[in-house]
Amino acid sequence: MAVTSKTLARTAAATTSTTLYTQPNTTTSAASFSLVIAGVTAATNVAVAANDTTVIDMKQVIPPTSPAATIAGSASTTAVNFHISGVEIS
Repeated sequence: MAVTSKTLARTAAATTSTTLYTQPNTTTSAASFSLVIAGVTAATNVAVAANDTTVIDMKQVIPPTSPAATIAGSASTTAVNFHISGVEIS
């Protein structure tokens, strides 16, 4: 399993407040998203307010299958971002 680190900010400090990192693709409009885990719908048309975050805290085992199981998602706008974290045991 590959783990890729990304530098979000690397800069000298300023004497006044300065933006160090801006999350990409935020929107000032409400949106919605759907999420499917291993072929099973986990969320359907979940509303997200403008510039807001929705958290789905779940523990889900995805057993090995052939073909490999996937996590898929879609949204009403490309301004919605997905952040999925978990543990892969191989």
